[in-house]
Amino acid sequence: MKLLIFSLLSAFLLIRCQNPRKHWTLLPNILVVEVDGTLGQQPLSCLELPEERLGEHNRSLGIFWKKNGALEPQTGNLYMVQLVESLGGGNYTCHSEDGSLLNYTELLIHQEDQDSRRILVKGGKEDFLNCSAQSYSGEFHCSWTWHSSRVGKVAFVIAERFSSSNSTQCSLDANDRHWICLSANGKVNCSVDDNERGVSCLDEQHCPYAEEHHPIHVTVFVRTKHYLLESYSKLFFMSEIVKPDKVRIDRVNTTVIEWSYPSSWSKPHSYFPLTFQIAQLKGGCRRCESLCTAVKPSKVRTFKTY
Repeated sequence: MKLLIFSLLSAFLLIRCQNPRKHWTLLPNILVVEVDGTLGQQPLSCLELPEERLGEHNRSLGIFWKKNGALEPQTGNLYMVQLVESLGGGNYTCHSEDGSLLNYTELLIHQEDQDSRRILVKGGKEDFLNCSAQSYSGEFHCSWTWHSSRVGKVAFVIAERFSSSNSTQCSLDANDRHWICLSANGKVNCSVDDNERGVSCLDEQHCPYAEEHHPIHVTVFVRTKHYLLESYSKLFFMSEIVKPDKVRIDRVNTTVIEWSYPSSWSKPHSYFPLTFQIAQLKGGCRRCESLCTAVKPSKVRTFKTY
C-alpha cells in the first residue's frame, strides 16, 4: 500500500513538473513565464519543425544549447527549462554543430503572486507609480522608486484609455525608449526618462474641454539582471492628477506683488482659472512647499484670477 501511494505521488510530481507554465510573448524572442513557486518546466524550440519530425529527430539534428553563454547538457531541437520558484530565467541560445547561432530566447520570470513584488518600492502615497500632469493638455508623467538593492530597467510600457472592450497594441522603437499604444479609444505615446525613474506620455486624442469617459491605465513592466519581471499599474482620470507648476513672480516691492500663470498651464485662462494663495511671514521660509497650509489662516490671502 505504501509503495502504491509513493508511486502515485511520484507520478503526480512528474506530471506536474512536465506541464508547461502559462507564458506569453513580451517582445520578439522575449518570453515571459508565469510561476507560482512550485516546480515546473517550460519547453523552448530552436527550429520550427513539424511535430512528427520533432519527436523522431529531436536528438539527431546536432543542435546544442547555451544558457547565458555557458554550455548546457541538453541537446536537440527541444530544450526543457527547469523552473524552481523564481529561478530558470536567462538568455537561451541554440547552435548548430559548427557553433553557428540558430535562434535565441530570452526567458523572463513573472511571479503570479503580486504581493511578492520587490523591484520597486512604494512612494509617499503608498503607490508604486506616482502620476501627475501640469495641465489638461493630455501630457502626464509617471515616476517610481527603485529598491536600493534591486535596480533594474524598463522592459515594456502600456498606456491606454481603459475600457472593458478595449484591445490595445503597443510597439517599441529601435532604441527601446519610445512606445506607441493604439486602441479604439485613442493613441498614447510614451518615452522612458534617461534615468529610468519615470515615463512621460501624451494622450493624442485627449480633449481638455470635454468630459473624460474612460480613465487612463498605465502599466510599467520592469526587470532585473537576474531575469525577473514585475508589472506595476495605475488607473486615473487626467483631472485627478493635474497639479499646476510653480507660478512666475514678475515683480515684488513694498506695495505690489505681480505674478503670472505657469507657462505650462492650459489656455485660455478664463476657461481654466487658478486660485492663488499668498502668505505674509516675518523671518525666513522653512516650510515653503506647504506654506499656505502651515501658517495661520489669518496670514493667508486667497485670489482667483482669469
